[in-house]
Amino acid sequence: MVRGKTQMRRIENATSRQVTFSKRRNGLLKKAYELSVLCDAEVALIIFSPRGKLYEFSSSSMQATIDRYLKHTKDNQTKKPVEQNSQHLKQEAAEMIKKIEILEVSRRKLLGEGLGSCTIEELKDIEQQLERSVINVRARKTQVFNEQIERLKEKENALVAENSRLSEKCGLMPWQGSNEQRENAVVPEDSNPISDVETELFIGPPEKRTRLLLPQN
Repeated sequence: MVRGKTQMRRIENATSRQVTFSKRRNGLLKKAYELSVLCDAEVALIIFSPRGKLYEFSSSSMQATIDRYLKHTKDNQTKKPVEQNSQHLKQEAAEMIKKIEILEVSRRKLLGEGLGSCTIEELKDIEQQLERSVINVRARKTQVFNEQIERLKEKENALVAENSRLSEKCGLMPWQGSNEQRENAVVPEDSNPISDVETELFIGPPEKRTRLLLPQN
């Protein structure tokens, strides 16, 4: 008589369920024993009946097999995040390499290299980028010049203040004005003491020169 295919569902009849449990439990324990003997495998089998009764089989030591299982599970849980993290880092590295290659191509085009394969639109984009770069460079250059001028003005004011302090300390009139004003300052001719010096040439004995210089009554 051909046995029909057993439907995989809970057996509702309690007696039939208990009979099936006993038969299949014994068959499972037998298969576990055969697997351990024929294949030299470490086998541990734990079965709890519907009433909570324990049935077990171990080819060596049940506790040793359970400890080995726990250790193996823990190692796998530790390795799995590491492998996932490593895979994620590899993907990020590949993406970064692609981005670097794209930036390198863009840099070469901005330097005027490798333009043979560029279309008209790409050349226009490169031209616009260069124009914006020039504008930014000139703006930064002007800003740097203005900052340098401000620093020089601050230094000049500090020197003028120090000069005034030293002039007051020495009893002199402090100079008011910048270096350019001092360089362009002109001294009046009337204040030059050299202009009052006798420049007339006289040839003769000293007595005659003395008589000429004395006022006549």
